[in-house]
Amino acid sequence: MSEERLFSADEERLIDEAFQHLLDSYIQSVHRKKTDIITKAFNFARKAHNGIRRHSGEPYIMHPLAVAQIVCSEMGLGSTSICSALLHDVVEDTDYTIEDIKNVFGPKIAQIVDGLTKIAGGIFGEKASAQAENFKKLLLTMNDDIRVILIKIADRLHNMRTLDSMQPRKQYKIAGETLYLYAPLAYRLGLNKIKSELEDLSFKYEHPVEFKDIQDKLSFSQSERNEMYRKFTSPIIEKLDSMGIKYSIKGRLKSPYSIWKKMNRNSLTFEEIFDILAVRIVFDPPEPSKEKSECFDIYLALTGIYKSHPDRLRDWITRPKANGYQALHSTFMSNEGRWVEVQIRSRRMDEIAEQGIAAHWKYKDTGHDYQEDETELGHWLETIKEILEDPQPDSMDFLDSIKLNLYSSEIFIFTPKGELRTMPQGSTVLDFAFTIHTFMGTNCIGAKVNHKLEAINYELKSGDQVEVLTSKSQKISPEWLNFATTAKARAKIKQWLRKNNRESEKFGEALLHEFANNERIELTPQNLNRLCKLHGMENASALMVAIGQKKVVLGEEERDILKGGGSSWYKRFWSSLYKSSPSDGKKAGQPDADIPNVKNKLIISDMESHVYSFATCCNPVPGDPVLGFIEEGGHITIHKLKCETATRLKAANGNRILQVEWNIGNSIFPASIYMKGLDNIGTLGKVTDVISKKMNVNMTRLVIESKEGVFEGTISVMVHSLMDLKAIQEGLKKIPGITTVVRKEE
Repeated sequence: MSEERLFSADEERLIDEAFQHLLDSYIQSVHRKKTDIITKAFNFARKAHNGIRRHSGEPYIMHPLAVAQIVCSEMGLGSTSICSALLHDVVEDTDYTIEDIKNVFGPKIAQIVDGLTKIAGGIFGEKASAQAENFKKLLLTMNDDIRVILIKIADRLHNMRTLDSMQPRKQYKIAGETLYLYAPLAYRLGLNKIKSELEDLSFKYEHPVEFKDIQDKLSFSQSERNEMYRKFTSPIIEKLDSMGIKYSIKGRLKSPYSIWKKMNRNSLTFEEIFDILAVRIVFDPPEPSKEKSECFDIYLALTGIYKSHPDRLRDWITRPKANGYQALHSTFMSNEGRWVEVQIRSRRMDEIAEQGIAAHWKYKDTGHDYQEDETELGHWLETIKEILEDPQPDSMDFLDSIKLNLYSSEIFIFTPKGELRTMPQGSTVLDFAFTIHTFMGTNCIGAKVNHKLEAINYELKSGDQVEVLTSKSQKISPEWLNFATTAKARAKIKQWLRKNNRESEKFGEALLHEFANNERIELTPQNLNRLCKLHGMENASALMVAIGQKKVVLGEEERDILKGGGSSWYKRFWSSLYKSSPSDGKKAGQPDADIPNVKNKLIISDMESHVYSFATCCNPVPGDPVLGFIEEGGHITIHKLKCETATRLKAANGNRILQVEWNIGNSIFPASIYMKGLDNIGTLGKVTDVISKKMNVNMTRLVIESKEGVFEGTISVMVHSLMDLKAIQEGLKKIPGITTVVRKEE
């Protein structure tokens, strides 16, 4: 008897079509054609998810089908990964067990599905510690089977593509953690195309106005770019054809997120960004051994057509990036006077750039003579493993440690014996010492860099040869964290410091308990949070260490805080925000719960200014899209949505995010404006006239620098709202000679 279907005929047809598309894509791939097991996995998942729908209302089975399609078509993986993708939510969301998966599909697929089940929901946990813990699980699976992490990235990509159906607060949270963690992780595994899409989708939901503005401008200037591309590539095509090279050539458009990031980083307008268009040449070498030489042959041919930029040649052919990326990048001056970047790479290099580590397997498994050096990826995975073994990482410290080495640009360092090591840009002698061995790092006193003695905080440059110097009498100090930049070095230093802090922590804990007993105060988690907030401590452990080292002396102020002195405003305000739980015996509105209901919305008004503060990292003004972050002690900090700190907080502590609305009356806020233009006589007077007289705004600081007839500077002003700020900008733009006026992001 056929199984009862709980979807409409049209929905069943869509499911069948999606599965057929998956099969067709798989059949066209280079993998062995194991269609039977893929069909079995689809039927198993279809039965398990029958009648279940997503937030969008579509049948749930469409999600695992979409993830499997990404795994197949966009990552180039085979039947084991496709089956695992189809089954990835079965154990989490249905009554089937891992044992059931193992009995039907064997141990390997069961192992991958088990890994995906253990990290179900990624870092969506309700507590920050759970979020960090889930991300640890995610990374630990790389030691068992890298396909777990690849399928999880595919799962996140489809969730981002279908994020429209979620509530705005959930969109902010998911987009924030995607941008902070998953996009860098995709980049580190070589999934550049997926990395860019994750960034753009996150940008779309975090900053919809800016995203649409850039999209509109890209569409408006498309015809101009097409003509520029045609004129630039015509002589290149003619030359490559005459050389008998088998190739394809296409334009590559800079992504909206990359454009926005560059605009903010360099205080540029959209019109001032000149590398929006790049040209990519992908060729098929006559044989694998001539792959590298043909890259340089094409480059030399292009130098006969256009002049190349002397400082913009990037050779990732002979020195691949740590994620396996290989290409030759150069920038040429077009006949129209515009710089155009040209990327040259083979078909194999192109597939590795798009599909990352999956493409490595393809070329290793199909008998080609390509031998890829996976040492650097292995070093990175080993670093991650060491960080994970650190027993007590704070959630934000842990996520930051991982993030440090995901996106970093790379430099190349030589050992005394000439061995090449890849390091993140900004690495110091101390960082390099820790990459060699933990003993070298903990006992490092300096190094000979290019045979010259340098201190442990010396910043290394690409091409340096480094000999680490050690001493057994050397002792690690907390100041080392100021110039250790790599995740491994910082993790080892913190681990050593924690070990030495344990004695102080035990002593501090004893002093605190003695104080609490004498004052008849109960040391609840909420009371510890209040003490941490009072002294600016990240957690209770840091507080105990400070007490043990006599940096914090317990007295009258601590007694008042713990006994509730002067906290009436605190109780009044949080009475409307605390959520109650029937199981914990607390009444609704009870302040000591210290668990605000993040579903409530905070209205920012002049009357409640003691409840919140504005983050100095981004200086929001009324009218900016903002969010509230609930600190450990209950105080709220307001950040702009585009603030990098806010992105980090959403990734690690999404349950503490509040939706915020402005209702400010007379308060004024600091803001900065960046200007650039021709240094004409009287320009400065016109600037101050616009701000002080016409706009009647208080200017707190003005810094102007002039060089070779061009000036640039920053004005700090106090405004009531974003509307005031935009009015000032419009007024400044009307001054003759001023070419750029943008808000300066802190």
